[in-house]
Amino acid sequence: MKTARIRHGKTGIRAVLFDLEADIMEIVWSKGWDRFAVSQVHAQLERQRDIAYTTVMTTVNRLFAKELLTRTREGKRYQYRPVMDRQEFCRVMAHEVFDSLPDLGRETALALLVDRVSEADDEELASLEALIHAKRQELES
Repeated sequence: MKTARIRHGKTGIRAVLFDLEADIMEIVWSKGWDRFAVSQVHAQLERQRDIAYTTVMTTVNRLFAKELLTRTREGKRYQYRPVMDRQEFCRVMAHEVFDSLPDLGRETALALLVDRVSEADDEELASLEALIHAKRQELES
């Protein structure tokens, strides 16, 4: 996936994707499509708002250019496939943002993570403990 830029004032996947790109990826992920045509996405978006087919086609092509989708030609149209699911996308983006920070920024990011952990409930803490335990086992192997 190509390097993304953070969009200030936006949250979630909209922090790295434009709004229509995010809407399209959310549709693809929520529908569980492993392959789709632009017409399928257009039909879903038209349920929410008036939008031109060409606008959807252009945006899907941008997602392909950003390497979030792959495509194969079938007859006169393309069939698209998501490169990763929502969880993997979030993991990759978090990793990319963290890796792009200068050393001092990484220290600040880790301090912020510790602050967030102090606000976590028992379920989140148990999940974090399991992740730390799994990572330790992986490193010891």
